[in-house]
Amino acid sequence: MTKMQKKLWTGLLIMALISPLGIILPELFNSGDAWGEWGTDTLEKLLGFVPDGLRKYADVWKAPVPDYNLGGEESSMKVKVISYIASGLIGILAVAFVIYMISKLVMKNGR
Repeated sequence: MTKMQKKLWTGLLIMALISPLGIILPELFNSGDAWGEWGTDTLEKLLGFVPDGLRKYADVWKAPVPDYNLGGEESSMKVKVISYIASGLIGILAVAFVIYMISKLVMKNGR
C-alpha cells in the first residue's frame, strides 16, 4: 500500500468515526433534524403543507436501515453511535469493493 493510499484509508476511517457527531450535536443542543432531512410531517409543520409530488412519492423507497440505526427508534444514544460508525464502515467497504472489482475488470480487458 502506498503512502497516499494509507492517508486515504486513514481519512476515511476518521470520517466514519466522527460521523456520529451528526446525531450527538443535535441531541446536545436540542436542535432537531438536520436541514433538508425532514419527513412529510416536519415539512408540514414548517411550511403548512406538503407538496403533492412529495406526498405521492415519499413512501416509494424504504431504507434498509432507517436513520442508520440498527437498534430501532427507541434505542440508546450508545447504540445509535455504534450504528452510525458501523454504517459508515460498511458503506466505505462496499464502495471500495465495487471500485476494486471495476478496476480488476478494466485491467483484465485492457491487457
